[in-house]
Amino acid sequence: MAALARIGGRHLKSAGIINSSASCFFTQRRGVASKLFVGGLSFYTTEEGLSEAFSKCGQVVEAQIVMDRVSDRSKGFGFVTFASVDEAQKALMELNGQQLNGRVIFVDYAKAKQSLGGGFPIARGPPEPVENIGKRLT
Repeated sequence: MAALARIGGRHLKSAGIINSSASCFFTQRRGVASKLFVGGLSFYTTEEGLSEAFSKCGQVVEAQIVMDRVSDRSKGFGFVTFASVDEAQKALMELNGQQLNGRVIFVDYAKAKQSLGGGFPIARGPPEPVENIGKRLT
């Protein structure tokens, strides 16, 4: 997806539609502000159904439902990205607390991904021999 965005951005720059400084602002502005978190989804809700429900409030760029890797079922939440911040705000106001496929959905602004540390675990070394443990306690 990111590769497509880069290619599309290059095409728009070469066509003279946007310049390089505006494209940086455009992607940063659209990033989180126009992306909504949708919780409480039914397991029967599809990405197409989610997109259709939210398209009443504006142009939906992407609708994504988060799936469980093991069971290949919906985790009950997803994300909807709008073309503008105003459309996202309108969807937030109109659809938060409404029913979709028999379930009440909760809509909020998506938060930026946070790094959970990653990298290597902390090395603690090998356990102490049993004879050293007894000497330490006395």
